[in-house]
Amino acid sequence: MDTEKLDLNLLEALEALLAERNVTRAAKRLNLSQPALSSRLTRLRSMFGDELFVPTSRGVLPTVRALELQQPLREALDRLRVILGTRNEFEPASSRMSFALAGSDYVQVAILLPFLLELRSEAPRLRARVLFSDSRTVASELEQGDADVAFLQPERVNGALRSQLIFIERYVCIARKGSLASERMTLDRFLAADHVVVSPRAEGFRGATDAALEALGCERNVCFAVSSFVFLIEAVSKSNLIAVAPRRLALANADKLDLFDAPLAIPDFSIAMIWHDRTHQHPGHRWLRQRLADFCSFAPGAVR
Repeated sequence: MDTEKLDLNLLEALEALLAERNVTRAAKRLNLSQPALSSRLTRLRSMFGDELFVPTSRGVLPTVRALELQQPLREALDRLRVILGTRNEFEPASSRMSFALAGSDYVQVAILLPFLLELRSEAPRLRARVLFSDSRTVASELEQGDADVAFLQPERVNGALRSQLIFIERYVCIARKGSLASERMTLDRFLAADHVVVSPRAEGFRGATDAALEALGCERNVCFAVSSFVFLIEAVSKSNLIAVAPRRLALANADKLDLFDAPLAIPDFSIAMIWHDRTHQHPGHRWLRQRLADFCSFAPGAVR
């Protein structure tokens, strides 16, 4: 490649096309006409000696070469923008920005609700939409702008999205307030009880706890498998059922639940904050993501 012909506008066009995978949306993002973006794509193809993108019925599909360029291009442009000082200032106290946050009902209750209530004192004019996230659709929701930030377990994150690990969660046992005489949950007591579990789409009666029990040669009695953590909390608080639940969610409902340490080792799980390239450089969104990371009290992890 002849670096004397290197044009930052071309690299930004490549970045937008890789992010949007649609010429119309990429042109809009760059404030260009479609013919102007097509002209830049022609020059990019000549520069890299590769088609880079091939048309499909839903947009454009990056070639293997284009995908190889995505990560180093992203990193290089991020560094360059810092050097050039292109980040604008953001004033949370006066901003009227609207944003959309997507997460499971567990994330909504345990993280987003207290975060948004706390945020009002700092940014009283900001507006938020809180959405239910589904790992099957969240990537397209972020791409289309239906969501700005989402929360998933890292292993479910689409590799084309940016992500940051924000906290690690552990499980605790929960029971209806005052329903158990002892504050110690033994394994025998655990196995003798009737359980309710959360299955993302109520597809089965097993989870991480059952895998841990199986390793011990044990099995519990699961009565209900539900798709909602809110349902799980209500079911336990109004019956003699017990459950294993994320600690933050259990603490948020401590007025109607008793919490116990699990009588066996259940693996922790992580939650990542994810977002799309389209919001990565926006000063308001950068501020929001940093505040979320700070709120979750987890040292910032590497951003992909």
